[in-house]
Amino acid sequence: MSEKPYKGLKVVDLTTTIAGPYCTRLLADLGAEVIKVEAPEGDMMRSRPPMRDGHSNPFGQLNAGKHSVVLDLKSVEGVEAVRKLAAQADLLVENFRPGVTARLGIDYPKLAASNPRLIYCSISGYGQTGPSAGAPAYAPVVHAASGYDRAHLSYQEEGRDRPDWCGIFTADVLSGLYAFAAIGPALHLRERTGRGQLIDVSMLESMLSLCLNEVQFAQAGGSPVRMFGPTKTADGYVMAAVASEKSFVTLCEAAGRPELARDPRFEDYMERRRNWPKFVEELEKWSTTLSTAECMAVFDRFGVPASPYRTVAEVLHDPQLEHRHALATVSDPGGEYKVMNAPFRISGADVTVGRHVPGLGEHTREVLASLGLRPLDEDLSGG
Repeated sequence: MSEKPYKGLKVVDLTTTIAGPYCTRLLADLGAEVIKVEAPEGDMMRSRPPMRDGHSNPFGQLNAGKHSVVLDLKSVEGVEAVRKLAAQADLLVENFRPGVTARLGIDYPKLAASNPRLIYCSISGYGQTGPSAGAPAYAPVVHAASGYDRAHLSYQEEGRDRPDWCGIFTADVLSGLYAFAAIGPALHLRERTGRGQLIDVSMLESMLSLCLNEVQFAQAGGSPVRMFGPTKTADGYVMAAVASEKSFVTLCEAAGRPELARDPRFEDYMERRRNWPKFVEELEKWSTTLSTAECMAVFDRFGVPASPYRTVAEVLHDPQLEHRHALATVSDPGGEYKVMNAPFRISGADVTVGRHVPGLGEHTREVLASLGLRPLDEDLSGG
């Protein structure tokens, strides 16, 4: 029988937007009881499109399987309720700007004093300490600050100075994933020591971890020479990535140009990197005579690692995703829709998403009553 690995784990979720909620959604997927604490106006993601009858799909994707409790942390009663929740919890996750939880009296030292086994995970733009710790940060800001936009998204054309930018919230998802990853070792360490830990996740450092070659070139001098990129077909583009000498030779053979593998511009690996745009020019003399489907058929026949450029809508119909049950149906008062399951599987374990998306404050009365607080107090209850 499949088990939920984190069944019995109690989590206080003080996060909003994307990074923290993504982390705690994964915890909920693995069976943790996640109490999402929301302000009276709710997490801002509740208003983000696409919407159905006033309910947000992105919010559901990030918060399915959790319990929602409304607390006003500007009130003494709201803060006291968080303290009582934390006293009974295994884990607390927050993504306030550094210093906020200390001002509220719910930072790690204060909560650990009454619950030494508490694991406290903080996600912030630049980390909890240092000269930039208090700076405001959202994913696009961190992308620019980390060098990611210039390093990975700017194909610097001659005479082009304006950098590109990423419209996907990579920093949020990545830092949420790092937080989720760090919680496992912290739990394991607690089993050995009996004490909780403070986890400090930096979005800046998370993004810089993606810039593997760039970090080394920045120290050694110079910059990595770009390789790979889109190859034009008669009706679109494909990406062919050849990392080994064998796969490069195979690509040349697939294009009917085996002599390119012996061309002085391309035969040596470093020369090939420097001259890659010229190689693509030669490759496109062949690829532009074929449709994307025809080009891919040839690549598949020769075993060339390649893919057409697809939209997300196209990817969602990929039989591979259906085979792996990558999408699951969840529901809220606006109806049913699909969200992504966790992108990993554990044999013998159930890691699928919870099917219910909580309404704002749906579980306030129930949770507060369990703490011995007045569940009908309108300042504390969302329903």
